[in-house]
Amino acid sequence: MTRRIKLRTLLMGGFITLLFVGLVFRLYWIQVVKADFWSTQAMKTWITSKTIPQERGMLLDRDGVVLAADALAYTIAVGPERIAELEAKHPEWKLADRIVAKLHEVLGTSESDLRGMVRSKKENGEYRDQREVRPDGWKVDKSVKDTLDAFRKELRTETKTDNIGLYFVEDKKRYYPNGTLASHILGYENKEGEAILGLEKEMNDQLKGQPGFIKYQKDGTSTQLPNGQLEFKQAVNGNDIRLTIDRDIQFYIDEALRKAYEAYKPISVTAIAADPNTMEILGMSSMPDFNPNNYWEFKDQAAFRDNAIQSLYEPGSTFKIVTLAGAVEEGLFNPNEMYMSGRIKYTDRDKPIRDYNYTGWGEISMLDGLKHSSNVAFVKLGYEMLGKDRLIDYINNFGFGQKTGIELPNEVSRSFSLDYPSEVATAAFGQGKVLVTPIQQVAAVAAVANGGKLLQPHIVKSITDTATGEKIVTEPTLVRQVISEETSRKVGEYLEQVVSDQAIGTGKKAYIPGYRIAGKTGTAQKVSKGEETDPNGSGYAKDRYVVSFIGYAPVEAPKIVLYVIMDEPQADNVGGGSLAAPIFKEIMGKSLEHLGIKPNLPATDAKDGVDAPVKASAEITSKVPEVVGMTVTQAQAALKQKEFPVGVLGKGTKVLQQLPKAGSVMPASQRIYLLTDTHQGNVPDLTGLSLRDAVEMCTLLKVAFTVEGEGYVSSQEAVKIGDTWTLQLKMSPPGKPQPDQDSASDQSNATDSTGAD
Repeated sequence: MTRRIKLRTLLMGGFITLLFVGLVFRLYWIQVVKADFWSTQAMKTWITSKTIPQERGMLLDRDGVVLAADALAYTIAVGPERIAELEAKHPEWKLADRIVAKLHEVLGTSESDLRGMVRSKKENGEYRDQREVRPDGWKVDKSVKDTLDAFRKELRTETKTDNIGLYFVEDKKRYYPNGTLASHILGYENKEGEAILGLEKEMNDQLKGQPGFIKYQKDGTSTQLPNGQLEFKQAVNGNDIRLTIDRDIQFYIDEALRKAYEAYKPISVTAIAADPNTMEILGMSSMPDFNPNNYWEFKDQAAFRDNAIQSLYEPGSTFKIVTLAGAVEEGLFNPNEMYMSGRIKYTDRDKPIRDYNYTGWGEISMLDGLKHSSNVAFVKLGYEMLGKDRLIDYINNFGFGQKTGIELPNEVSRSFSLDYPSEVATAAFGQGKVLVTPIQQVAAVAAVANGGKLLQPHIVKSITDTATGEKIVTEPTLVRQVISEETSRKVGEYLEQVVSDQAIGTGKKAYIPGYRIAGKTGTAQKVSKGEETDPNGSGYAKDRYVVSFIGYAPVEAPKIVLYVIMDEPQADNVGGGSLAAPIFKEIMGKSLEHLGIKPNLPATDAKDGVDAPVKASAEITSKVPEVVGMTVTQAQAALKQKEFPVGVLGKGTKVLQQLPKAGSVMPASQRIYLLTDTHQGNVPDLTGLSLRDAVEMCTLLKVAFTVEGEGYVSSQEAVKIGDTWTLQLKMSPPGKPQPDQDSASDQSNATDSTGAD
């Protein structure tokens, strides 16, 4: 028995010894071998970490108006566990049904999805503590939260229960206070915090900032230990970016384009306004557009396409400005040179190119060809005079075929080659292989306006470090000098007459009284996609057009260059002059007024001691300026600035005499005649002249005349110089509008433009 007891004791002691040795080994393993691992695990238990969110930088307009900023938002959540608990105790409350119905009413989420959220369970079958209502209840506005909060208070009062299973989690989101305004420029940040489109994407590194954090040791109740370790990193807010955009001009553009989009139902309509002296973008918009605050509601992807930088077009006649500038720079454009309009056969093998009205306007001057937007004139300038190599050089130098470098993502460009005579000829008037983006067009015409300097367009004015206040300002970037200042001035004077000539100028609907505006219309047929083609434009659709208008003002000191382009408008009279020019006029007029550029209108009426401008009418008078000795172009520009119609007599290049004489105070509707040589072919229209001026005109032209009546010339009878003229006079006040006559001038044709170009 004693031996048996001793044996058991030894076995028990050995077992206990082995356990003790194992315990010591285990302690050694934990405390020494795995000390770092377990120390780290312990620290995870003792230490808590919280992220300190940063503020994303704001996007502002040029005057500091907020266009995009972070704003308070809320995420709606339900408590499945709490709702189930309350329903078990009080089924008569029908809590789940009422919460689902209200969330469906306010958020629009389907009731079936909401029921799934309210009954959401974990993998072990237990109800979840909390479930967010996504996506509709994610980052909602305060107004939505307030509506649901009022509902929650109602339930609390009714049930006398504080926690009824409906929660609001404070959050923040990107907010765009102006809605759709400048949406393509700004882009948006989605609910996941990803920058999508526009400047939000392109400038994300500047805007996003860096989050901070705080780490500290805690006790079992999650209270920070007084002497515990503390690590802290301050959040770095994103930089604020001030844009070149003028919110008011952007609004004028958006307003005008939206009306046109609704009226003409085009595929798209786009406009860009810029300062030609710096190429700062003052406004840029494209329809259709979207609202970045609720981007998910816009299913048509066309709404997210920024046509200003992403769409390529055959530019049509607005591209004639490039050909004109090149020809003037090379000394090849003579505004008084005569040519036969209608058609031109530039090679023996190729089909002739025609003017848009097919028959032309007979023999006219190059300047009238510009006013009429004659394709034949520009084939002569671009194909015959400039030639292939020089034309391509000017197209390249004006920036076509290459990206502009504007600070926006997804800009496109397409290189070109003009390998055949037909390609060179059609490129000269804006059809064919040279495809351009609106932003390229604006940069090119800005170079014509600003003295010949091609500048890089930019939309970021400055970037400000919100921590230090340090500011980086974007300076204008000169790409190259394309044409001389003198060429720039001359081209501006020619383009001004496209707008100011109310008889034949295709851009006459862009005319704004009191402002000198240079501009050019454009109407480009689109390439056929199997439908009926135009008999004169092989490969082009018969009734699908891109219409446009581009121009700048004031001509004497340009402040705005503006481009309007519409893709496939649905209208009876489709043309850049008839559709795009009025949109241009509306935007340009409001923008010039906004910039404080006042119209140069004649005479004012005094009322109560205050001078008030008189509306432009036949009763407005102005002093006739001295133009004798000027070139015809200079004289026309000087007189058009005073709003006088002009008649040119003869084919000379300088003004030898003028009638009425300088210093005369005349109605603004009175035609001023410029005598350029002594050999006349047509009979000028003397309607509206006083007897004295009519007699002087007949004397200048060395013709015999008879007079019937008194006052002012009301009609005349004459066929050609050499006949005896009969002038019939009536005592009507001078300056009443009189119909233009075909015989008004050798330099002009009174046939009205149809708006096509």
